[in-house]
Amino acid sequence: MSYENILFESGGGIARITLNRPDRLNSFTDAMHAELRDALARVKADASLRALLLTGAGRGFCAGQDLSEREVPPGMEPVDIGATIERNYKPLVLTLHALPMPVVCAVNGVAAGAGANVALACDIVIAGKSASFIQAFCKIGLLPDAGGTWILPRAVGMARAMGLSLTGDKLSAEQAAEWGLIWKCVEDAELMPAADALLQQFAAAPTKALAATKQALRASTGNDLKTQIDVERDLQQALGFSADFQEGVAAFRAKRPPKFTGQ
Repeated sequence: MSYENILFESGGGIARITLNRPDRLNSFTDAMHAELRDALARVKADASLRALLLTGAGRGFCAGQDLSEREVPPGMEPVDIGATIERNYKPLVLTLHALPMPVVCAVNGVAAGAGANVALACDIVIAGKSASFIQAFCKIGLLPDAGGTWILPRAVGMARAMGLSLTGDKLSAEQAAEWGLIWKCVEDAELMPAADALLQQFAAAPTKALAATKQALRASTGNDLKTQIDVERDLQQALGFSADFQEGVAAFRAKRPPKFTGQ
């Protein structure tokens, strides 16, 4: 597939996807979703890739759904938003969660509506100081989607999740970091260097261990302690047979830096 709404590149163990509709603040369309599905399938199928970056082109990360695809001319049937969630946002968010590698999101400028929640679905979110997060759904008569009602209360607690969702107030990147909604807020000029440093770190890391860590932490939100320890046991058992674990132990004993291959 040739891409018109995103940019995709890969190399050195790192894949980079850039939402590329800057004239529309990178708002989502059906066409962009189709390209994202294709690009993420390529990432998942490429065993050489060990980290993924998601970011946006221009002055904003993503303004959410492009509402021009939601307009209803007089006499026409309303758009079935539930069907578009099932077709587009559900697979996008679930794929980002399940990718067997760290997913870093670099938020430049505004992340609003579904744009905010897709960003928050990534494993590590870094934002520039000028960035902001807005649960804008209430402004147009909707509720937070793209996983927002699941992500927000778990990240910042019910009181803050409710406030953000019911008011649609803008949350600055600095406040988002203070609340624990994102990993880090940095100066705008440092956003991509900071993201690239993380990607390089992850591309040299024990990828299977990081994927298992993602899996275990995601599972913990629905498990009691006993069940979660069982999850840890089973994942750790598999990692104990990995080449990277053997290399990690050998490097520790030899007092040298490990050379992980992701295997």
